[in-house]
Amino acid sequence: MTEIIAGLYMSPPELLALLAAVALVAARWLPSAARPAVTLAAAAALLLSVIVLSVTGIRWQLLPVLAGAAVALPFALAPLLRRRTGRPARRARWWLALPGSVACAGLIATGPVAAWAFPVPDFPEPSGRYAVGTRVVQWTDPRRAESFTADPHDRRTVVVQLWYPARKSPDGVRRAQYLGRTEQEARTVSEALARQVGLPGFLVDGVPRARSRAAVDAPVADGGERFPVVLFSPGSGGVRTQNTAWAEELASHGYVVAALDHPYDSAAVVLADGRTVHGETASTGDRDEDDELAADWTAVRAADLGFVLTQLERPGRGGITGPPAGRLDTGRVAVAGHSMGGAAALRAARRDRRFDAVIDLDGYPHGPASPALHQPVLALTQAITPATDPRYLPRLTEALRHNTATSYRLTVPGAAHLTFMDGPLYLPPVPSITGSLGRAESPRLVAATTLAFLDATLRHRPGDLTGALSAHGDLTVHHPGDRG
Repeated sequence: MTEIIAGLYMSPPELLALLAAVALVAARWLPSAARPAVTLAAAAALLLSVIVLSVTGIRWQLLPVLAGAAVALPFALAPLLRRRTGRPARRARWWLALPGSVACAGLIATGPVAAWAFPVPDFPEPSGRYAVGTRVVQWTDPRRAESFTADPHDRRTVVVQLWYPARKSPDGVRRAQYLGRTEQEARTVSEALARQVGLPGFLVDGVPRARSRAAVDAPVADGGERFPVVLFSPGSGGVRTQNTAWAEELASHGYVVAALDHPYDSAAVVLADGRTVHGETASTGDRDEDDELAADWTAVRAADLGFVLTQLERPGRGGITGPPAGRLDTGRVAVAGHSMGGAAALRAARRDRRFDAVIDLDGYPHGPASPALHQPVLALTQAITPATDPRYLPRLTEALRHNTATSYRLTVPGAAHLTFMDGPLYLPPVPSITGSLGRAESPRLVAATTLAFLDATLRHRPGDLTGALSAHGDLTVHHPGDRG
């Protein structure tokens, strides 16, 4: 009953409140014979919706709707009350009533516009043949001290969310919470992300209400097939769930995706014992100092990625247990990341040859440019404009040209930096923020291009990878030995 109606960005109770509010404003302009029935029905519907929303939670987007209804209600009910008391009904002159009706209508219209601009994200249905399961694990690396704290006994801990091919769940199984294992965790993370970018938390209060398409702890898909693995590092301050739509699409096509929270870097990480670790990384404004800090943070992330791969290689021996343990093909592994996570993916691949392919989603290559990469790389970038850091493209090109494997750089027209994560699903569709590809097209394009690359590099499926990628933007291919 509280599920958001696709395309309308409102739940049934919210939609009922909206229609009731509109009816209350319109009642003033109906013929006298129809006015009482419409007014009473609208007032009853409004009362019912408010009762339901008081229980399920009222989103801020509905407040202007309720305010407009509250202003219109006395004027709609007054003629009916006069009739019941025997007093003659008086109707204000139209030119006096019109400004009030227009003001109420404008207030009410603000609600659906706000719900459209800041919606509860509606995750696309994965297109692959598998259903999708998900679970969260937490691991501590006994060999690494936590560099963000002064305690010499503190060891580095990471939280990892897995998405994997699963059996189809029975009807009615509740889908996984977005941003966290519980709604409370999701709210903690959502508020931290909002603070990080300077937004009031209430603007995105629909995000922790969302549910993705995966089922928690679903049994792994039938059959004995072992699935290639993709590790993922989020952007600076980002969290493990920030590319959920992408991860679910990959899982539905037979990949296991393991996305990391990086404590003290991710905006908020809720640990298994209930503690919340908030992000501590921040830029200084000095370019050279920030470059040095970013290189250090990228190194920590790269070590996190290598550690998680080691854990995935050790089912039941201090590593992964439960689904999808025993079904991971850790001989076919890609490492991916968005923004700083893309830089971490490149750095992890340089230091760890267990990674067979790299996906950089609009990430500036922080850290040393050597040694050379030896894995195929797909780099997706937003459109290059005069506002783009002039060092970005030369730095990325240098890394790709010196690769001993073929690399692909795909510049996507209409893409912005946040196009490559879940942002278009719940942020206002402002081209400078989320790009101009649209809410449905953004996750579809990112998944389609990365799937084509993964199928070619990890599964060695025949096909025209260059043609598949170039269909989505401006493609540059760097072959081994190219230096021009």
